[in-house]
Amino acid sequence: MSSIDACLDGFALINRRILERSRQERERRIDERTVAVVVPDLDTTFRLRLTVEGLTDLRHHPTGVVHDPVQITVTVSSDDLVAIAEDQLSAKFALVTRRVKVSASLGDMLRMRSLAQ
Repeated sequence: MSSIDACLDGFALINRRILERSRQERERRIDERTVAVVVPDLDTTFRLRLTVEGLTDLRHHPTGVVHDPVQITVTVSSDDLVAIAEDQLSAKFALVTRRVKVSASLGDMLRMRSLAQ
């Protein structure tokens, strides 16, 4: 099991990859969304905003604490989150094998798919 700090480092890596893309490409592929990443093995939920400026407003709290609704919910183990962030696990493979579960609108799912490419 990875730690909360390792997950936060993972989010920093993911953010860096997002920001490596040109601003024009980010504007084309990203619509601002509120996201919750539920990590059951840590009993923690990370909440953030996905924007053309990258991942912003990242914070975490114990799972089950009631907050405003989000547009996308991702459920993933801490080890898989870190492995995806470090490019040791393909996000597409993790999704297909149900190691990652996503609850989002169809439009959001298609946009997320284009970001993973």
